[in-house]
Amino acid sequence: MESFALHSFSTASTTPFSLSSRTSLHLRSKPISKSSQPPFFPSSSFRTLRSPLKPLLFSPLPKQPKPLLSPIRATSQNDTTPPPPQGAKLLPFFISISIGLIVRFLVPKPVEVTPQAWQLLAIFLSTIAGLVLSPLPVGAWAFLGLTTSVVTRTLTFTTAFSAFTNEVIWLIVISFFFARGFVKTGLGDRIATYFVKWLGKSTLGLSYGLTLSEALIAPAMPSTTARAGGVFLPIINSLSMSAGSRPGDPSSRKLGSYLIQSQFQSSCNSSALFLTAAAQNLLCLKLAAELGIIISSPWILWFKAASLPALVSLLATPLILYKLYPPETKDTPEAPAMAVKKLEHMGPVTINERIMVGTMLLAVTLWVCGETLGIPSVVAAMIGLSILLLLGVLDWDDCLSEKSAWDTLAWFAVLVGMAGQLTNLGIVSWMSGCVAKILQSLSLRWPAAFVVLQASYFFIHYLFASQTGHVGALYSAFLAMHLAAGVPGVLAALALAYNTNLFGALTHYSSGQAAVYYGAGYVDLPDVFKMGFVMALINAIVWGIVGTFWWKFLGLY
Repeated sequence: MESFALHSFSTASTTPFSLSSRTSLHLRSKPISKSSQPPFFPSSSFRTLRSPLKPLLFSPLPKQPKPLLSPIRATSQNDTTPPPPQGAKLLPFFISISIGLIVRFLVPKPVEVTPQAWQLLAIFLSTIAGLVLSPLPVGAWAFLGLTTSVVTRTLTFTTAFSAFTNEVIWLIVISFFFARGFVKTGLGDRIATYFVKWLGKSTLGLSYGLTLSEALIAPAMPSTTARAGGVFLPIINSLSMSAGSRPGDPSSRKLGSYLIQSQFQSSCNSSALFLTAAAQNLLCLKLAAELGIIISSPWILWFKAASLPALVSLLATPLILYKLYPPETKDTPEAPAMAVKKLEHMGPVTINERIMVGTMLLAVTLWVCGETLGIPSVVAAMIGLSILLLLGVLDWDDCLSEKSAWDTLAWFAVLVGMAGQLTNLGIVSWMSGCVAKILQSLSLRWPAAFVVLQASYFFIHYLFASQTGHVGALYSAFLAMHLAAGVPGVLAALALAYNTNLFGALTHYSSGQAAVYYGAGYVDLPDVFKMGFVMALINAIVWGIVGTFWWKFLGLY
């Protein structure tokens, strides 16, 4: 889930699956003021994108002037059109509330669990059900759960709001601002265009160029959705249109559908490669620490453990999709020339781009060496943001308009706070003990239990429309189950965190970037599900085989 502020796409759609409620976290904010740069292909050539969302914020579509006044519509007495629904959606609301009430009043409380802990579990389960069913936007529903915990005196006000000072959550919030800086300055666009220039003579080379450029900027642009919508989709759109590959048309298979699938599937490995490449990575380690799994030098250990399996998957994905989902156009000799032309139009590197590069190099250096220097990761991020604000690369209005960042602060803090209190009150240890007894009754050794739990954690994501929501709901519980089954703690914590990135390409609603790439209109829905499942199995094989030997070599088990 990570998420990023995107304008929603047009609501006029024939898409068989509605994302209107599930992707609300990803689709908010006013447009980013970005330096004027011409696209690879004239903007007038683009067709309307297919999606239940509004036009992409970062799509090179021309802006239409808005009228100062909305037209006044006359209503007749015979107009019986009902007003739009207001407030919570009734059916999801009653289902979500019922789950909590059933647990609280109908399910017998175990002897080992206190009444306070059992009541908090009921509130937490209702909150999680609401995240899946969406009776209200995510932030609003989380606030209702928080309010309920205080009103029922399950938690004190101070305890309920304690997670709002959590360092990891604020690091995630600041990461949204860094991503906005990459888009506003055009730096991410420039980096990707250089890779197109160097590797874009063939379709496969073009795909590798885009994949490697995302891996390069990922540690300093910690939002997969921002990278997708702000950098790579506009480039893929322009290249595809220039090759006669149009969205929502049979010609999409010429080039666009392959590039979209390749970039979409590769992005998950880019996010898994670096700790700071996605917001949910930081949350995973925070939740692991609450269960006693403290990882020293987290940035370095994360990268070391992920490096070999992630790089193998990154290099294999474009080639595998080239065979399984081949493009009709094999050569793209015009792509490097278009990239050169675009770079000429972009002009020399601007002062704001230079500042952005320097600031992110400083931030990444402090993230890597922070433990040695005694500088926490969130302080390094605060220093970087302060530099961008002082030098005018970002202004405070940019930060205020980043609604997804503030929304994330609200609902993440609620989930993290509740999960932490469930741990403190003994619910997590009780649940993990129950699972441990079941696994022992099946005579499963820890490697077998590891495989079963990891697979369950992965495929249950079909029920979620947010990676971070999945982490907040299930990461702590599954990590506790791993520990109860005897799985080494650091191995379990990292493997679950890597899995959190890999299932981001499972469906068209599984993550923020999924909504962006599917909304471009180049890939049909059945192909999204089919290739998502196939690539999930391939990633599992690569990470399972390569990771087994690599993690043994690193001493994780």
